[in-house]
Amino acid sequence: MTGDQILQLFAYLLPAVVTGVVAYYFFKGHTKNEEGRRRFLLHKESNKDSLPIRLQAYERMALFLERINLSNLVVRVHPISADKQQYENLLIRNIENELEHNVSQQIYMSDECWNIIKTSKNLCIQIIRKVGMNDKIDSADKLREGILNEIMEKPSPTSAALSYVKKEVGDLW
Repeated sequence: MTGDQILQLFAYLLPAVVTGVVAYYFFKGHTKNEEGRRRFLLHKESNKDSLPIRLQAYERMALFLERINLSNLVVRVHPISADKQQYENLLIRNIENELEHNVSQQIYMSDECWNIIKTSKNLCIQIIRKVGMNDKIDSADKLREGILNEIMEKPSPTSAALSYVKKEVGDLW
């Protein structure tokens, strides 16, 4: 092959190679955009289906927090007897049962939100136990009164958790 023939061969190949490279990048970009569009549509469709379920989970956890709010709990759960320890156990059992009924809701919310809800529950139990350890409290009615006095001084642990749940629901929009 002579130099002219090689130059002529490159003259024919160069446009083909350029066209091939341009076509490759064009189709690569196009398939990437199509994949992104399909992923977006799939995500949009799944959100349409899952959003009501997630909102229901947040609603249930808001109800849970309202039910274990100590002021609501001592009004709703009446002592069976005058025994302070029995009433303390009844209140704690009510809180634990409420959580058991809602434990599956954690899959629809962030780990941080779930941990805040569990911490709120544990703080409520801690307050009940702390008030129950007071030697001046010797009956179930005095325990109720002591719990109400305790939460009058400080905000309820459930109010902070409920605020976080509301914030997370707001972030869904």
